[in-house]
Amino acid sequence: MLEQSIQRARFSPVPGGTSEVGPLRLAKLDSDAAWIPLIHCPANFPPELFAVATSQLVHHPEYNSTLILRSETVSETTSGFSDIVPTLSGFTINKHIHRRLLPRRPGRDTGLEQHCTLYSPTSPTPHDEINTETGPEESPSPSVLVLTPIVEQGSILPYYHPAVSHIAFRYIPIADPDVSGILQIEAIPLEGTPTDPNSRLYRTALALLDTLHRYGWGALTNYKKRVNHDCIVPREEYQDLYLVMRERHKHLVNTWKESTDPLKHVYEDIGIATFLMLLWKQMYSVFEPVTTDSQEPWHSWGRAPSGFLDLGCGNGLLTHILVSEGYLGHGIDVRKRVSWGHYPESTQASLHVEALDPTSISLSSSETTYLGSGVFIIGNHADELTPWVPVLSTLCDASGYLSIPCCPWTFDMKYERSRHPPYPVPTSFDEFVESLGLGGDGSNSSAYSRYRIWLASLHAHCGWVVESETLRIPSTRNWALVGRRRSHEGNGEEGKRKAEEIMEIVTSRGMFKTRTPEGKAGDH
Repeated sequence: MLEQSIQRARFSPVPGGTSEVGPLRLAKLDSDAAWIPLIHCPANFPPELFAVATSQLVHHPEYNSTLILRSETVSETTSGFSDIVPTLSGFTINKHIHRRLLPRRPGRDTGLEQHCTLYSPTSPTPHDEINTETGPEESPSPSVLVLTPIVEQGSILPYYHPAVSHIAFRYIPIADPDVSGILQIEAIPLEGTPTDPNSRLYRTALALLDTLHRYGWGALTNYKKRVNHDCIVPREEYQDLYLVMRERHKHLVNTWKESTDPLKHVYEDIGIATFLMLLWKQMYSVFEPVTTDSQEPWHSWGRAPSGFLDLGCGNGLLTHILVSEGYLGHGIDVRKRVSWGHYPESTQASLHVEALDPTSISLSSSETTYLGSGVFIIGNHADELTPWVPVLSTLCDASGYLSIPCCPWTFDMKYERSRHPPYPVPTSFDEFVESLGLGGDGSNSSAYSRYRIWLASLHAHCGWVVESETLRIPSTRNWALVGRRRSHEGNGEEGKRKAEEIMEIVTSRGMFKTRTPEGKAGDH
């Protein structure tokens, strides 16, 4: 196996087909249909990895088209194929997957079902190894993948699918010691579809070939994806609910009252609200609403026993979305924003101007901090309050929290990695860091990566089981820490003692300063 440090071979596409072999041929022809080679390039991986590389194409079409939400496997079989699955001369079907493509915008694009068929050569190629004890493999390695859209007669293909009845990805072994083989894309275009290098079909094939080239290299070098989504909330549940929530709240883009970008902020907070709703559904028992005439299923989903508290709620949009969907809670900030006065009265009643000073509050008093037992704390880009999220959650016996860090703050000063080493963690440090899924190249040497490690170690220090998630939101600061379970150590008492120690040390320094309402509202 090659090492990750070896540079990936340059992607060098050439229009048309390779001279090494001719195009694919259909064994059964019901028309004058013929395969047209569109583009090819040298392969940078051996043929036995073709199935691994194409698996990504089959199961993650959304990586190649922003118009596709995801694919769902309807069935997977090695026999009993549909009549529209092509029979290829010189090849036998190895495996067949029937998938359903879901559009990202259901109101604009339709879904589509598709046959994804892997083929192996009828006779082994020189690259297929023969075991001297057991003889040839049962089937040579797959070397062709054909995608076939399932379209009713008279219907048209959705925009995101190329205008073809079949499109094929081929791995062509060649006798060249410097090249593993040739990757080639061929298609049977619909009548009248141009295939020249300036055509949409060719550009689509170019993008797909580049993707296959990258996937093959990743399989060869054992590439490990470092940014992992959907660790806590399943992708399918999130995407399906997000589509509903987006339709319910997209009107906020046109009524935006702040000077910031509405497209970013509205869809970002819709995404965070969607994640929270599904997280709470997992965490808490079924809720019995006061009225039962609502058609929305989430009105009976679980929710924090004492509601939520959005620390540093800024424009109040996240609080507004949650309150609008029937969740009880509060948002606090040091400054009232323009948006607040334009929300419904139910939202306005949940937004409060408050300069929270963690070092001066008494969690056992009746001060209006909204930090009661059972509350769920949200720290969405809470700046200097970010490190206080796990500490306050521990001290007030919160039922959980979500922290999305942005600007690097410690308790009373800016974070500096040379001055703020991570807290001791319950496992080996390397294992702890690896479990966080910080993203990047794995070196974790950037200032932001080091800050996230420091924050995560603080969460563990305060007695929480550390869980992380890379949220599906339009922000470069989309890494989140989730606290929903206390560690078993001392039933949480040890974590509480450590949180109290932090509070005492910071209070004795007397350096924490709350913000004052001055200047323009900052970016939330």
